Amino acid sequence: MSIEQLTSIVFSYQMAIIILAIVLLKSSVKFVPQNRAFVIERFGKFNRTLEAGLNFIVPFIDNVAYDRSLKEQAIDVPSQGAITKDNISLTVDGVLYLKVLDPYKASYGVDEYSFAVTQLAQTTMRSEIGKMELDKTFEERDSLNVNIVNAINEAALPWGVQVLRYEIKDIVPPHSVMEAMERQMKAEREKRAQILESEGDRQAAVNVAEGQKQAIVLAAQADKEQQILKAEGEATAILRVAEARAEALEKVGNVAKTEEGQKAIQLDLATLAIEAKQAIAKESSVVLLPDSATDVSSVVAQATTIINALNNKG
Repeated sequence: MSIEQLTSIVFSYQMAIIILAIVLLKSSVKFVPQNRAFVIERFGKFNRTLEAGLNFIVPFIDNVAYDRSLKEQAIDVPSQGAITKDNISLTVDGVLYLKVLDPYKASYGVDEYSFAVTQLAQTTMRSEIGKMELDKTFEERDSLNVNIVNAINEAALPWGVQVLRYEIKDIVPPHSVMEAMERQMKAEREKRAQILESEGDRQAAVNVAEGQKQAIVLAAQADKEQQILKAEGEATAILRVAEARAEALEKVGNVAKTEEGQKAIQLDLATLAIEAKQAIAKESSVVLLPDSATDVSSVVAQATTIINALNNKG
């Protein structure tokens, strides 16, 4: 064997060893993504669980048996029939949110955990709806969802999964029940409308009565105030007139004490006497006059005598 042939054989062995080392290295290194877990089996038996990051396994001996996602998963629950406590058939569907907590139990505790949890959700939902009447299924969806979640988690504990929440998407009763419910809701709306209308009429009547009452009270108050003001005005006017007359009489009395005043009074009385006799003459064809009162001077003299007598008394 020549040197060249020996060198070629050695080089081939070296390349084979390098390639084998690369293959072994690649097979032994496992990069686990975030929020995932690899379940490792050795000779068909569970060995360990690889978490996110860089991990090493024994090539050709260890293998990745299960790749489990640790994220929250949404699973659609198919629609199914259910019977309420008052024997009404419903069609119900929903959505289930779950998360794998233990990759080992999720791999070996159940064959397919998503299918098992879905079936459990359907049976639990039928059981819970059977405990409730039709009206309650619409009114108490939240409590129904909570009861289903609690029941599933209790049964799914050995499977290494946790149901976070369950939401009922739709509840469909039979067509006849739908029509009856629509009629009931229509009657209820009409009832509420009539109640609101009657309340409005009653309130309007109350408002009108209150308005009329206030108008009457205000009118009475205004009339009372008007009468008070009128009486006060009349009293003030009477006082003013009385004061004016008193003042006039006082002035006349003061003037009458003087000589000029006496003469003026005599002249005024004579004028009044003449006017009186003229008026009597116009009304009657017969005029009686005393013998001493046939002229103006006698009339004036009589008036003067009366005034002097009054002054002497004062």
